[in-house]
Amino acid sequence: MEKQQLLTLLKEIREKSPKRKFTQNFDLIFNLQGLDIKKPDQKVDFYLNLPHNRGKKIRVCGLVDAQLTAQSKQVFDTTIPKDEFPKWMNKKKEQKRLADDHDYFIAQVDLMSQVAATFGKTLGPKGKMPSPKAGAVVPATAQLAPLVARLQTLARVQTKNDLSVKLPIGLDTLKDEDIADNILAVYNTLLTKLPQEKNNLKNVLLKLTMGQPYKIEDMKKKEEAKKK
Repeated sequence: MEKQQLLTLLKEIREKSPKRKFTQNFDLIFNLQGLDIKKPDQKVDFYLNLPHNRGKKIRVCGLVDAQLTAQSKQVFDTTIPKDEFPKWMNKKKEQKRLADDHDYFIAQVDLMSQVAATFGKTLGPKGKMPSPKAGAVVPATAQLAPLVARLQTLARVQTKNDLSVKLPIGLDTLKDEDIADNILAVYNTLLTKLPQEKNNLKNVLLKLTMGQPYKIEDMKKKEEAKKK
């Protein structure tokens, strides 16, 4: 996959797509093959930092104890101290609004059992429980400002219920150069996570939220072209 190829495709998508009255995402889709995602070691699930943010401010909620409360209130969008956890217990509507309003939840490591007991039933199904893989479970001595900065470009790449990976790669307000850099970063990292690298890729697609998918790469056609 080459950057110039992506820039050409992005230009084509923009030219051919109807104008909308709202901002759309460019969605990146990898259709996979030759994997059994029922086996834990063949699932795809990792985080990486993109070269550029995706055009949207990432909102963060801190679930912390007294050691981090003051710092959390300075750098996070929302802070819920430990002593306020009981107020949130069994309040499904309020917790759902909280989850929908934030991209990441950061928890102090020694509070994880209380976080799970209080918020787990809401955050778990939405995939928003504080994740050690994302660096979202922190010690009481953590410096939170660098974490917030890192989360602005963090992307999760994962298979869910089928042999595909889908993720927003950037808003259509971003420059094509930035979107292309983000695509290449995900593509190149994903290849290193697949046991057979390109052989596990069926095709790679790019689309706007409300648009049709365009093929970036079709591995089957590539192989057929090589044979000829």
